[in-house]
Amino acid sequence: MQLKERRQVEGGGERITLVPESLDDLWHLAYVLEPGDLVAGDTHRRIQRNDDQMRDTGGEREHMHVTIDVEDVEFHKFSNRLRVSGTIADCSREDQLGLHHTLNVEEREEIEVEKHWKPDQLERLNEAVEATDQPDVAIATVEEGEAYIHVVQQYGIDEYGSFTGTTGKGEYARSREELFEDVASALSHLDADAIILAGPGFTKQDALDYIQEEYRSLADKITTVDTSAVGGRGVHEVLKRGAVEDVQEETRIAEESELIDELTDQIATDGKAAYGIEEVEKAVEFGAVETLLILDERLRKERAGEGDWGVDVNDLVTQVEQQGGDVTVFSHEFAPGEQLRNLGGVAAVLRYRME
Repeated sequence: MQLKERRQVEGGGERITLVPESLDDLWHLAYVLEPGDLVAGDTHRRIQRNDDQMRDTGGEREHMHVTIDVEDVEFHKFSNRLRVSGTIADCSREDQLGLHHTLNVEEREEIEVEKHWKPDQLERLNEAVEATDQPDVAIATVEEGEAYIHVVQQYGIDEYGSFTGTTGKGEYARSREELFEDVASALSHLDADAIILAGPGFTKQDALDYIQEEYRSLADKITTVDTSAVGGRGVHEVLKRGAVEDVQEETRIAEESELIDELTDQIATDGKAAYGIEEVEKAVEFGAVETLLILDERLRKERAGEGDWGVDVNDLVTQVEQQGGDVTVFSHEFAPGEQLRNLGGVAAVLRYRME
């Protein structure tokens, strides 16, 4: 994410000019933007004309710069865009003011966001800017007869591909190498900055030997990790062991995995933990929260007035920060976020045990 300009505006808000550079950046914006914000950018809009010379074709598309009074925001991962919908608050054509429009924000398109920024939203924006320089990481998990490739995103883990091959050696050796070839070829097309090769037994070492022989440009990017499984379970083991952190410092997913593990350990021993809005609110009142864990989609829902917690979530976050606690907003796209959802969407690791 590029942050190009910041300036104060009337009413105490701040206008920030941004350029999202990746799908991760669009995902961050999906949870920064909320109803009532003003978002400006270039777009095309179909204009109806009163012209006897034109057929009724539904209007012509015109390029224009519009400012949207935001009503809804949708992150479309598979079309690489963020849809920002609302009414047109400012535009070069006065006849379009007040009409509904959807701004499709894509990678490398400049937008301006004007709003009263909350501390956690600015922190998330700064995370996106800092993450621009972090390396792209791929995790390949391999065992006899099957292999998987996942890519690490800030919004979660995506499966890039799965492969199968005949097990065994000897007369089956060619089929085994074909599996390694499929994996290596896919990794070369990913163009990742770092690759973690993981799995049980010696198969991953055989795969590494093949890559070193046939795909030398990939070999220097690879580190190996022992895991007891492949696929999603294998990836979870890689994350828990901190292998991703070794190549991508302060990665969001590794942080969430570590926090949710610490939380569940504390819950299992009736230790320093609280979960569910009632318990967490009580812990905040006593100044006991060391780290507040809150689910992004739930935070957004409460801020929009669509939740049922019955508390001001902004006050809750502010109190924790004023008491010297940390706040981590979890992605609902990744397994730790799913675990947090099952605990009510909010939890806390505490400074001390509460009765």
